[in-house]
Amino acid sequence: MVSKFWPKGGFPGILHHYTETLVTYEFTSPSGGTRQPHSILFLGGLGDGLATTEYLSDLVRALQPKEWSIFSLTLTSSYQSWGHGHLDRDTDEIARCIQYIKEYKAAKYGDADKQKIVLMGHSTGSQCVLHYLSRPNPHPGSGPAFDRDLAHIVRPKLDGAIMQAPVSDREAIQLVIHEGFLGRSPAELKKTYDTLLRLAQEGVAQNKEYDTTLPISLTSQFGYATNTSLTCRRFLSLISPGSPDSPSEDDLFSSDLGEEQLARSFGVVGEKGLLRGKLMVLISGADQAVPSWVDKAALLARWKKVAGEEVWHEDSGIIPNASHALSNDDQAVPRAVLVKRVLGYLTGV
Repeated sequence: MVSKFWPKGGFPGILHHYTETLVTYEFTSPSGGTRQPHSILFLGGLGDGLATTEYLSDLVRALQPKEWSIFSLTLTSSYQSWGHGHLDRDTDEIARCIQYIKEYKAAKYGDADKQKIVLMGHSTGSQCVLHYLSRPNPHPGSGPAFDRDLAHIVRPKLDGAIMQAPVSDREAIQLVIHEGFLGRSPAELKKTYDTLLRLAQEGVAQNKEYDTTLPISLTSQFGYATNTSLTCRRFLSLISPGSPDSPSEDDLFSSDLGEEQLARSFGVVGEKGLLRGKLMVLISGADQAVPSWVDKAALLARWKKVAGEEVWHEDSGIIPNASHALSNDDQAVPRAVLVKRVLGYLTGV
């Protein structure tokens, strides 16, 4: 299906290799004459890849006459590989891309200290943003046993960070079970969930040095794509059975996490020192992945309180009527609000 948001003929830009096998696409001005020393690196969610988040087209148009160019990237976990990914590897690759962008812009424009870089994440991209800002730098150890080739690097500082549609994967799957899905009843889905939980826990316990995948016939019952395999470790990270007391790596945004848990994520952004500016958080008011029992305004207020005024951007908030990815036919107004918020944020950076 052809996207209704991306124009025929596409947007001009440059394809960069930031590692031997991973690329980032820089959207540039049509004439190529606009000076764009500043950069936004955009991260999509689970299943996204190079420029697959459709509202990115609105941001590209808005930024073409500005001093900012926007980059979309591929990660090892892009497209159908998200089920084999984990946030440490994602943020290491993001750091490599940021290093490349900084060196590239410095060589092109000079005066590297005056060039700004902002990291913006959609959905699970928001988890990457918060993981990037809150975890030890570099990530401790030499990589998990099941990902032995991972080499942790020092993550560069950011001038700004934006999280759009940060949602809880754990609460999303609870919503699916609560309401039923694809003709299956809540009881049927709960039975499948319990089976997957048992298989995943057994898989991790029995295989310390490599990861194993779960049956697609079971994972697809919850809406996970039928062409995407999901490892035991990533499934457990997404559903986080130890929450809320002991949340997994991916469980950053659940509404039932306590102050102690939030203090280890939002609460340490300031002290880690990786964010020179402030963190802007934009929640979609009509996000399909957020259960009705979650009070979005109260959740946002809790995150703000834990992060602190010195970290939290004043334009953070809920975008009324916005769907999860702002890709529905009725999303023109929410998309315009999103673009206005982002442009205002960049002016402050």
